[in-house]
Amino acid sequence: MGGDDVRLRAVVALAQGMAAAHAPRESWRAAAAGACRALGGSFAALSVWERELGRLRVLANVGERAMDEEEFPEDEAYPVHQFPEITEFLHERWVGGGGPNAWVETADGPATGHAGYCHQRVAALRRRGRGCCVVAPIVMHGRAWGELYVARPAGAPVFDRADADFATVLASVVAAGIAQTERLEEARRLAFTDALTGLANRRAVDMRLDEAIERHRAEGVVVSLVVCDLNGLKRVNDTRGHAVGDRLLERFGSVLSLCGAMLPGTLAARLGGDEFCLLAVGPAADEVVRVADELCRRAAELELGEGVACGVASTEDPLGPVRSARRLFRLADAAQYRAKAVRSAKPVVAGREGPDDPVVRLADAPPPAAAERRRFRGRR
Repeated sequence: MGGDDVRLRAVVALAQGMAAAHAPRESWRAAAAGACRALGGSFAALSVWERELGRLRVLANVGERAMDEEEFPEDEAYPVHQFPEITEFLHERWVGGGGPNAWVETADGPATGHAGYCHQRVAALRRRGRGCCVVAPIVMHGRAWGELYVARPAGAPVFDRADADFATVLASVVAAGIAQTERLEEARRLAFTDALTGLANRRAVDMRLDEAIERHRAEGVVVSLVVCDLNGLKRVNDTRGHAVGDRLLERFGSVLSLCGAMLPGTLAARLGGDEFCLLAVGPAADEVVRVADELCRRAAELELGEGVACGVASTEDPLGPVRSARRLFRLADAAQYRAKAVRSAKPVVAGREGPDDPVVRLADAPPPAAAERRRFRGRR
């Protein structure tokens, strides 16, 4: 029972490690590391089978890595034809009634009871100074998803049938953990994504802007916000229907995303209704204004709608102290309101009209009654 207790604790530790992960990479690392410890290996890898590309792609390598093995490789992948067991074993044997059981490879060649000898794995073991490995298929939603691979160094005890059976159990735990991570990622994506345009939503902007302002206060990093109001949406909705209005929103969302990509790391978002924004952290204010100008130009060329009213506020401009996300939002919103009021075809930039800048005065004035303006709705 002692050995069973140790393995049970290893399974629990693996499941807990994956449950504690906050991102896919953390989950991949926890899966490989937990399996490596549980099986007494020196190295482990987690790989996904990319059917459409016909390859096995490595997601994470942990333990004693060789010179050509990165923890999270960008391009370590192997064509399926190099590993015939991927198709033969995971499909033919499994579909024919066999289970997704693990198997053992050794640097000396086929092991007893081997499911399907693969010379590529044997060559890799020898090349990297490893004596044996156990390979466990990972199955999710009734389909082969990838594999868990654990190796021991040359001279260490060779994995046996009991180890392979245990690896099969660990692979099922890993599959459950990956499925949970994918569900959480999807929930997170939905929580921070605008359903119509696929852009970030207001919640995502609020979180990112709060973090950016903290960086500005601590490190002096430049934070810029571009707020846009899509002109003519109501007219389109009233005369051509909301389906056409939604197409206008989607098309402008694509233009916004394209322009945002001109500034590395910029977040493109739909705040709600006909309001959109770009949040840039790092680029100079003049670069942000240049992109905002390009955005106005491209929006004016859309077949539907009537262009955009665009306001910009950047901590690099003379705005006074920006100690909160709310103040930067109010400044950008005030600039956008002024652009709309004067029907400007170009962005209005807060703080660039001298010491008595009307945008800054508008942003700092007490919010007017709702009947006067629809702006400044208590943004954080």
